[in-house]
Amino acid sequence: MKKSAILIISLLFVLIAGFAIADKGPKGQSGVKAGDSIYVCGCGAGCDCGSIANKEGTCGCGKDLVKTSVTKVEKGKIYYKIDGKELSAPVKGKYACGCGDGCNCGSISQKPGKCGCGKDMVKVKKQ
Repeated sequence: MKKSAILIISLLFVLIAGFAIADKGPKGQSGVKAGDSIYVCGCGAGCDCGSIANKEGTCGCGKDLVKTSVTKVEKGKIYYKIDGKELSAPVKGKYACGCGDGCNCGSISQKPGKCGCGKDMVKVKKQ
C-alpha cells in the first residue's frame, strides 16, 4: 500500500512538472513602458507587420529595425514616433522570437519571418 501511494504521488509530480514545462514558450507580450528605447519596423505607417524588438536587426518584411522611444502604452498598443509621425503596434504579437529562454532580443511581430537576432519567429500560444 505504501509503495502504491509513493508511486501515485511520483506520477502526479511528473505530470504537474510536465505541464509546467509544456507551458513554457514565447508569450509574445512586450513589457515596454513610456520612455523605453525600442526598435521597430522601418516601413512606416503603411506597414502591418508590427515588429518590435529590444535590439537592432531586421524585421520579418526584410526592412531594418529603426531605434525609437515609446511615447505611451495604452489600450493594448505601444505608441512611438518615426520621422515626427506617431505610429503604434500591438503590445502582444502573434509571433515571437524562437531563441528560447536565453534570448533577450524581445522580438514580437504580427507576421512570421525572422527576428532581430536572425532566428525564426514562432507562433505564440493563445492564452
